[in-house]
Amino acid sequence: MVATRSRREQILAVAAQLFARHGFHGVSIADLGAAVGVSGPALYRHFPGKEALLSELLVGISEHLLAGGQERAAASDDPHEVLAALVDFQAAFALREPELIVVQDRDLANLPPAARRRVRQLQRTYVEIWVDTLRRVHPGLSAGDARVAAHGAFGLLNSTPHAGRSPEAAALLRRMARAALADLDTVAS
Repeated sequence: MVATRSRREQILAVAAQLFARHGFHGVSIADLGAAVGVSGPALYRHFPGKEALLSELLVGISEHLLAGGQERAAASDDPHEVLAALVDFQAAFALREPELIVVQDRDLANLPPAARRRVRQLQRTYVEIWVDTLRRVHPGLSAGDARVAAHGAFGLLNSTPHAGRSPEAAALLRRMARAALADLDTVAS
């Protein structure tokens, strides 16, 4: 039996789609309400406003990514296995949630300051899981180079919204990220 989403989850999913398509400022409360089949003011029973919706979307996905990264890092003592699991996890996220990648890229600045700081803190912690793993795979790699490599992998994997949402495109991007991260010893400074 498939669990149905709550009204709140439906609103968040629709908000992600609309914000990705039109931008945060291009979507009104009335637009959001119409898209989920309620009046705009009825949304205020679930969220105090658009900023709260955006905050929950971006803080929520940042918490999800961090928890997933921590889980994968704790699952094995082999850094090669952890790195492969991190790449697979990020690729699966990018395929499943391309709208949130677009919203994050375009609308992070529209978050209230406290939520923006929270997202950034969560993201930095997630990146450091990758940095630690990369440095265990490549012991001569500096923290700075590992950080650049992690962000490069994110850029590759998070290009799914632009490269196509097909599983084939995501698989290609995943293979490319794995290959790039495996060969860092030859390019490290």
